[in-house]
Amino acid sequence: MNLSILKSDKKNLNSFIAAGSALIFIGFIDIILSSFFSTNITAFLPNKISYLTPLLFGLFGLYLIRIEFSGNKLLDKVNTNFNSSNFNALLTLLVIFALIKYIPPLLNWFVFDANFAGNTKEDCTSGGACWVFVKVWLNRFVYGLYPDTEQWRINTAFLTLFLLVGASFFVPQKFKKYIIIFLLFVYPIIGLKLISGGDFGLKYVETGAWGGLSLTFIVSAFALILCFPIGTILALGRRSKLPAIRYTSIGFIELWRGVPLITVLFMSAVMFPMFLPDGTYVDKLIRVLIAITLFEAAYMAEVVRGGLQALPKGQYEAANAIGMNPFQRIFLVIVPQALRAIIPTLVGSVITSFKDSSLVAIIGLFDILRIGTSVIPAQSQPVAFIGRNLEQLVFLSFFFWVFTFVFSRRSMKFEKRLGLGER
Repeated sequence: MNLSILKSDKKNLNSFIAAGSALIFIGFIDIILSSFFSTNITAFLPNKISYLTPLLFGLFGLYLIRIEFSGNKLLDKVNTNFNSSNFNALLTLLVIFALIKYIPPLLNWFVFDANFAGNTKEDCTSGGACWVFVKVWLNRFVYGLYPDTEQWRINTAFLTLFLLVGASFFVPQKFKKYIIIFLLFVYPIIGLKLISGGDFGLKYVETGAWGGLSLTFIVSAFALILCFPIGTILALGRRSKLPAIRYTSIGFIELWRGVPLITVLFMSAVMFPMFLPDGTYVDKLIRVLIAITLFEAAYMAEVVRGGLQALPKGQYEAANAIGMNPFQRIFLVIVPQALRAIIPTLVGSVITSFKDSSLVAIIGLFDILRIGTSVIPAQSQPVAFIGRNLEQLVFLSFFFWVFTFVFSRRSMKFEKRLGLGER
């Protein structure tokens, strides 16, 4: 079948625009009626054909209005961005079709038919999502089993962390290094001591009571803060000309990269205490933090090494030419440039590490994932939410998505400020 006669040109442009727009409009009305009002104007056709009718109308309509350099700015923009070929037109229509067809039912379940008021599962009667448990269990989602009267300590620790990280972006350059040193070597000790207590009049809180969102952030934040300097040292060690240092670094990296994180957590939580001398005890959370830190450090080392290898040899030679010693050459010239080059990969590692922190649930720690999937459904009446696992998983997924999205957007702005990708 020759469709060339249906190809628009400047002579009959208006007629083709009218015909194409009419077909697109009919397809749009068809899918709106079927999605929102359960009315199908093509119900007389077989089910499969009737279901795809809006796509067929839209595809043919876009074909009719496809023309290069029509002189109409709006039409040219549509054709360039969405309708440059039959394939692109089909993709555009599929996206629109999916949005109109499936978003309304999801919105009804998420928002319009959802239950937000009440205190028990019995208050969820509308047929939509039961978000009552979020309000009832919000405190446990955030703090786990941590005592209510001591939760100010967690708030103080994380507020201090956020202020320090924020300050590192705005203070003068000469003060940044002191903040970074404090974050890497001093703050982890102070933060853990503040949350655990036992000194300075603070009530001791066992790590078994730590949980929820706070534990997720503790595991991921402290592991990331500590793994970064270790990974940098390992990356430098792997590129060292000294065989002992190079092979030790390679052995460490390959050993930890060759073992799944679940196995590492199981060994730290269950097997490691068996090898300790009698009377020696290391808290489970401390063991887990050390294990995750070493595991992430191995991957961080390879990320940093990629940045080091991306630098031209001339940077090393220039540093030597101006009389820098090895320490100055590495930490004042090479490493800052390498870190600048690996920001996208580094952000990906941070996001992955944050999500991997949920694996601590398998060794008995009550992170936000285990609180949502085990603790809440298992609670007794009158606030049990047994059978509402879908809402809990959706809520937890949304929480992880929000964190990763915000972090990703901030990193993109940071990359833009540094001029990454610009020549």
